Order: sequence, then C-alpha cells, then structure tokens
Amino acid sequence: MQEKIIQSKHCKHCNTPFDISDTDLEFYEKVSPVIWWVKYNIPTPTLCPDCRQQRRFTFRNERKLYKRICDFSWKEIVSIYSPDKPYTVYDNDIWWSDKWEALDYWVDFDFDLPAFDQFDDLMKKVPFQKSFTTISCENSEYGNHTGELKDCFLCFATWASENTHYSTRTTNTKDSLDLLWADKLSNCYQCVWCINSNKCFYSKNCSDSYNLISCIDCVWCSDCILCTNLNWKKYCIENKQYSKEEYFVNKKLLIKKIFKEWWNGLKEIETKMIHKNLDIINSQNCLGDNISNCKNSYYVFDVADIQDCKYSILSTDQANNVYDAIWFWAKLDKWYELVDVWLNWYLNCFCIVCHNNSNIFYSMNCYNSNNLFLCVWLRNKSYCILNKKYTKEEYEALVLKIIDNMIEEWDPTSPRFRGTWWWEFFPSIISPFGYNETIAMEYFPLIKEDAKEKCFNWSDYEASFPKVEKVIKANMLPDDIKDIPDDILNWAIESEIVSTEVFNPLYRIIAQELEFYRKHNLPIPRRHPDQRHLDRMSLRNPRKLFDRKCDKCRTDIKSSYSPERPEKVYCEDCYNKEVY
Repeated sequence: MQEKIIQSKHCKHCNTPFDISDTDLEFYEKVSPVIWWVKYNIPTPTLCPDCRQQRRFTFRNERKLYKRICDFSWKEIVSIYSPDKPYTVYDNDIWWSDKWEALDYWVDFDFDLPAFDQFDDLMKKVPFQKSFTTISCENSEYGNHTGELKDCFLCFATWASENTHYSTRTTNTKDSLDLLWADKLSNCYQCVWCINSNKCFYSKNCSDSYNLISCIDCVWCSDCILCTNLNWKKYCIENKQYSKEEYFVNKKLLIKKIFKEWWNGLKEIETKMIHKNLDIINSQNCLGDNISNCKNSYYVFDVADIQDCKYSILSTDQANNVYDAIWFWAKLDKWYELVDVWLNWYLNCFCIVCHNNSNIFYSMNCYNSNNLFLCVWLRNKSYCILNKKYTKEEYEALVLKIIDNMIEEWDPTSPRFRGTWWWEFFPSIISPFGYNETIAMEYFPLIKEDAKEKCFNWSDYEASFPKVEKVIKANMLPDDIKDIPDDILNWAIESEIVSTEVFNPLYRIIAQELEFYRKHNLPIPRRHPDQRHLDRMSLRNPRKLFDRKCDKCRTDIKSSYSPERPEKVYCEDCYNKEVY
C-alpha cells in the first residue's frame, strides 16, 4: 500500500515509534464531526496501533461466565458480569422488554467532573444485559455473543450451530467440540480455521475435506494423517501416498500416539512444512493476514469484503472507511475506534457493542439510535447525552460545550486517564471487566502486577466449584476411552497444565462430550476447556507484521511469522510454485 509518511510519533504508553501517513490524515478528516457548522478535527492518536488495540480488547469479555442473580426477577442467571461487580444486571428477556426504561437513569452533564467519570457512574446505574446471547438460542444458556444455537455449551461468538461445545468464533457447525474459527463443520474436534469439512481432528487451515487427523493446509483431501500443503489427495501419511489397505494398517499403529501427543505433533509438523508469508486472497492493495475480497486496507487481520480500512481485525461484509476496530461487519461507513458493531450506518466513533446506529459518540450498548453522546444501553432513541433526552438544538449546543470541556480536562499526568483525551477511546480503567476476563489477555497476556501498573483492571473473583464425588488428576485418567466409566460425569478433573489466564484448574465432563469421545474413540482431554482454547489460540499467528526474507529466494517480505521463528516461510510466488 503506497502511503506517504507525514509524521512520526512515539506511543505515550509503551514509547514505541509509529507513523502517521497521508491516508491516515485523510481518514481523520472524513470522520471529524461538524456540529452547528463547527468542525472538530480529530487529532492523530497518542498511542501506537498495538496499544490502541489492547485498550479496545479490555472492553470485550468474550468467554468468562458467572452465576449471579437477576436484579429484576431475583432468579439465578448466567452472566458475563461476576456477582462482585457494582452493576445492575437483568436477564435478557427482561432487558429487552418494556418493563423498564433506560432514560429513567439520566443525569445532567457536570462540567466540574471528568466526562469519563460521569460515564462510569452512569454505567453503574443503568441495568446491563446478562450477556449477548440474544437471538433464537435453545438450550444454550452457557454462551456469549451467540445466536441461532441449539443444544450448545460454552460456545462464544458462535452462530447457527447445533450440539457444538467449547468452541469460539464458529458458524454453521454441528456435533463438534473444541473449535476455533470454523465454518460448516460436523463431527470435528480440536480444529482451527477449518471450513466445510467432516470428521477432522487436530487439524488447522483445512477445507472441503473428510477424515483428516493432524493435518495443516490441506484442501479437498480425505483419509490423511500428519499431512501438510496437500490438494486433492487421499490415503496419505506425512505426505506419502499409500494404498487403501496400507493406510489403514498404518493408521492403527499411529492413532493412539497421535491422539495422546497431538499438541506436540502438530507443532512439529508446523516447523517442517512451508508457509506462505501472508494469506491474502482476491484482494487489491492490502496488507495484513487472512484477508479475502478486500481493497485498500492496511494492517488488517481476519477480514473479508472491506475497503479503505486500517488497524482492524475480525470483520466481514461491506465495511468501508473504518479504522481501529474489532468485530465489525455489515454496512459500516466512517467509523473509528470500535468494539463489536454491526449494521451501523454513518459516522460513529468510540463505541462499544452498538448496532444499527448513526452519529453516535462515546456510547456503549446502544441499538437502533442516532445522535447520542456518552450514553449507555439505549434503544430507539435520539439526541441524548448521559441518557437524558434533548431537542436537536439543545443536544448540538451541549455537545459543543462538552467537547470543549473534554479538551480542557485532559491531564497527561493523571494515572487514571493516562493517554486518554478528546478523540481517544475510553480508558481501560472504566471497563466493566478485569483485564484477565477479556480478550486482551489472549492477545496481550499480562500478570496481575504488570496489568495493575499499566492501569488495567483485574478480577480476583473466583466462583466456588460445584461439589463432586471425587477429584482426579488428568494424568491419572485412562488413555483408552473404553476404560472411562460413566461415573466420570460426577468427578472433577485437575488440568495437567494451567496458564495464568485460567482461573481454576478443575473442570468437568458433560454427558454430550463423553458421548462424542466414545463415538470417535477419542481420549478424555487432559486440559481445562479454557486452557484448550488458549492452546488453539497459540496455533494462530500474532496479529502483527514483521520484516523477514523468503526462505527460498531471499527476497524481502512482510509476514506474521517473526524472523526468529523456526518455520519455513516463502513469498507468495515461491509458495505457489512449491504447493500447486
């Protein structure tokens, strides 16, 4: 992407240098609002792209669930807000009903108090949804950011799936467990970024395939084991062709070892295979990784069908002119600094979980609204500030005064709002979640002491574990699923490995997954479900770009593989010559 560097800056948080280009300045000009014929130019960021992304991540609790009481009905619910948090939380059915009104919690803006302090206070008053499990879910209470699920357990950012468990960011899956980034899978287990496949286990980046075990980058393949970079192949082991009879004889000899040591095996074949420096498909003038059908977008990851976007991840479907966003899709235009937004129309900045809105700023969890400023949990509203309704003229006049006040209140020496001022995203200190509850911990892991030093929240809440008949260490479990008794459903298992991101080393097996393991002759997992998710996340490259050389032709390339990593990384031309 051809850009002219206009300004070089140093991040106020980590002191990393970063550049401002002519394209950046054009974007900030586009999204700068005009209110009462006064244009408030958005200045260039004070934080580097990584620190801006880390800050946004602290506002998305995707996978941590707790039991607590609905503050309206007093019934027990499953929520993303732990019981110790100072928020009012309603069951989703009540929250979406007409039994309460978010405008009833309005407050006047106080020019003697910081704007974000007032926003934080408002968050503690307005009732929250228990989670974002919103659309047509049946028997799938244990989840978040889900829709159209049936009989699913511990699924997150998952849609249109049935009998799927312990999975994250999947769609259209059925009868599967432990997936990450999957679409149209059935009877699959421990798969990462696999599409349109059946009976695949411990595999990554495979599509349109059947009966794969520990395979990577295989397309239109079936009955393959420990294979990489294959197309239209069958009965292969370690990329070697076998007859059907030879294949099944060798499979019997390999299968137990692979299932027991799949993690090390997958890592080992990754270091031996060749990798393309960047996965960019059918795109023009783009830089990043896992990009398809995009145009003029830079430093973007896991995106499709976007145009003129930058510093963003996780998006599909017609987003244009979007900077600094995570989880955004469906007809967005002129958006800046966002977390989880969709079906929004025009000019929205600094918003969190906002859907089908236009002209809203510094707002959280608002739906079908327009012209909002510093609002929380509003639906079908317009011209509101701190949840108070105004006329159009009153709203615009007051917003002008608040913006001027926010510019004046900026204090770079204050640890509470370090690096945050007018036209910067919300400070992490007002996030309703601890750093260790959010996806920030997955992408930017920190220990408690370091998180607190950087002014991030931290959650020390730990729910009591249910009473069980006994606790067994994972390494004491039988390897053969045939030796596992039905009574394991009443036990707790102590995970063999637990990272700091996992709150409790104990976990249980549910009946549906035991049935799955027996059906496919798989061993009981030795690691906590949260740890298994982190294991799968570690199979994905970081959302960063590095300068390195092609290991074949030695030309300079950009890649999400850092230069010190052991994998063989080829430029696109060398990779295509080798694989196709």
